[in-house]
Amino acid sequence: MALNNNPQLGRLIHHSDRGSQYCCADYVSILDKHFVKISMTQSGDPLENAIAERVNGILKDELLEKIYINYQEAKQAIAAAISIYNYQRPHSSIDMLTPIEAHLREGELKRRWKNYYSKKKEVVMS
Repeated sequence: MALNNNPQLGRLIHHSDRGSQYCCADYVSILDKHFVKISMTQSGDPLENAIAERVNGILKDELLEKIYINYQEAKQAIAAAISIYNYQRPHSSIDMLTPIEAHLREGELKRRWKNYYSKKKEVVMS
């Protein structure tokens, strides 16, 4: 749909979690043929790109409609959603600040998201 409905081919980015359906040669060749940039995790671990996945989920689930009449309407809605996300929507993971407020703040910012990559304590068997 993106290839058929986007008048600006060459500016698309296909983001995926490195599922086998997105890595197969036939699929990748279609993207290459249409100059679509490919964005995937390195290892296939969805936690590797958790921040991007979270942002995309918020935009799709909270701030965007499911269907747009045309490309221009979708483009305007996406720009508005990103502006709301960055300038108006507070985030619990950064002390209920907006991303722009957190970015402009000086000093250390208390990060409140989980670190899924922290080493688990080994259980010692006696």
